[in-house]
Amino acid sequence: MLKLPRSVRIYLASGPTDMRKGHDGLSALVEQRLGQDVFSGHLFVFVSRKGDRVKILTWDHGGFVLWYKRLEAGRFRLPRIDDEQTAVELESTQLTMLLDGIDYSRVRRPIWWEPKRK
Repeated sequence: MLKLPRSVRIYLASGPTDMRKGHDGLSALVEQRLGQDVFSGHLFVFVSRKGDRVKILTWDHGGFVLWYKRLEAGRFRLPRIDDEQTAVELESTQLTMLLDGIDYSRVRRPIWWEPKRK
């Protein structure tokens, strides 16, 4: 399982992305389409038109990191995203399930216990 610090956010871009884009093209999408700082260290997830390819872009210690996964069969199970949204924020467990092909909209999560605030 992918476990990231809570300070690292994961943004799944809405709509299909041209998978021919590399570091620079995806960086421009992060800033222009998502309105985010590409140097923040957050993860930015992009999915192809067919839904069988994913690229994840992040900034790490002086350089960009780009992960790429292509499915040989099937499609990634994406969450529903409203038409007006440019991205949806995911948790690390949701990203892990997405990359493993699990439809996490069908997974029920227990209610987390939190202490009472005074």
